Order: sequence, then C-alpha cells, then structure tokens
Amino acid sequence: MEQHIEDGNIAAVDVFKPSWYVEQMKGWSFKSYMLLMLGIGVIVGTTITQPINTTAIVTMVAAILGFTCTISITNAKPLNGVLGLVSALIYCYVAYQARNYNDILLQCTYMILLDIPVLVMPKWAKNVESHIKSLTVKNDSAKTFKHWALVALFFAVVLGLLFVWESRFTNSPRPLIDSIAATIGITGALLTTLRYSDTYFFWFTQGIMSIVLWGITAAQGDANSVLFFTYMLYLANDLLAFFDRDIAWFHRNK
Repeated sequence: MEQHIEDGNIAAVDVFKPSWYVEQMKGWSFKSYMLLMLGIGVIVGTTITQPINTTAIVTMVAAILGFTCTISITNAKPLNGVLGLVSALIYCYVAYQARNYNDILLQCTYMILLDIPVLVMPKWAKNVESHIKSLTVKNDSAKTFKHWALVALFFAVVLGLLFVWESRFTNSPRPLIDSIAATIGITGALLTTLRYSDTYFFWFTQGIMSIVLWGITAAQGDANSVLFFTYMLYLANDLLAFFDRDIAWFHRNK
C-alpha cells in the first residue's frame, strides 16, 4: 500500500490508513520537525500546569492535532483528513464552551475546505507545491487588482454577516474580535484551497487575532490558556512559510 500511495494512485480508503499519514509527514523541512516537537512540548506543558478536566484534555488533543495539520499544510503535504476533522470538531466544542461562536463557523469552514477534500479526493493533497500561485500577477497590474478586489469584497461581506449574526443572535461577549478572527481565517482557508501563497498573510494576521481572542477569553475565565499559546506556535509556523527556503509557498524557485 505504501507503494500505492507513493505512485500517486490514491484511493479514498488510503486516507484512513496510518501509512497515509506517515507518507505525508515525510519530506518536511528540518525546521518544521523541530517546531513540531517544540509545539507538542509547549502544548502538553501548558496543559499540565493548569487544572486537569475534560475540557483541558480535549483542548490539548485538538491543539496538537491542529498544530500538526497546520505544519503539514505549510510543507505542502496536507495531513488534514481524519486528523483535521477530529481537531476541528474538538475546537468547535471548546469554542462553544467559551461562547466564541464564530470560531465554530471557522472550524466548520476548515472542515469543508481543508479536511473533507482530503477524505473524498486524496490526490488533492499530493503535489501541492506544483500548483502554488500568487494573487499578485507579474507584469499584469489589472489582473492583480482584480484578484485583490475580489478578496477584499469577500472579506467585507463575510465580516459583516458574521458580526451581525453573533452580536444580535448570540450571547457572545466578544462578537467583534471573534468575527474579525473568523473572517481572516475563512479567507485564508479559501486561498489555501485555491493554492494561493498569499494565504499566509492571512494566516499570520489570523494568528495574531486568535492570540488576542483566546487571550481575552482566558482572562475573562471562559477558557484555559492552551489555545492562547497554541496560536503563538501557529505564528511561528507562518514565519517558516515566509523564511524557510526549504518550504515551497514562497520559495518555489529555490
């Protein structure tokens, strides 16, 4: 079956086998492996320094799975599939407990755009680096403007809808910051699905907004600080995409 995967002849059932995930974790940059080990240590260490309960344990599991999937996407070898779905579902539970309702919608978007395609179309997760492109088209300012204008319009519409729904129809104590963080993440997820390297500008900004969101959430007593530190790790992963020359998103011609 390993040869089956390596040859690119991937069946949907392969995504449910451990060898799929082993194969997808091969060929990452050295710095990515180091960040993964550091991240798992930080997440576990942060968890055990706080009161241990069901929410704390599931948050830790979601953080580890989500962080691993994020690094795999950075290395153009998405692990999402089953792991991504499990992580997103747990995040939904944690966000519901914290009353960050738009974060639930964000996780549902991740499932639809990033996880389910891996399950139903495994080839979608292979050879990602050969399909990476940019919103900024060299020597074509008109096309570049059109691309960014469409992204701006999408962002504005989604932000407006999310803020109205959360501020008027829920008891969320943080509708504005939650709406902004979710909108940035949804835009980033869409650009990732379409293979635009510019997605990392959104991931980086979304990481900052999520640090603010979950920091405030923890300070207000609605969650522990695990996700606050996890999103700091996400920022480190984003920096790898920008500066690690062994990663294809911004270094395709190395």
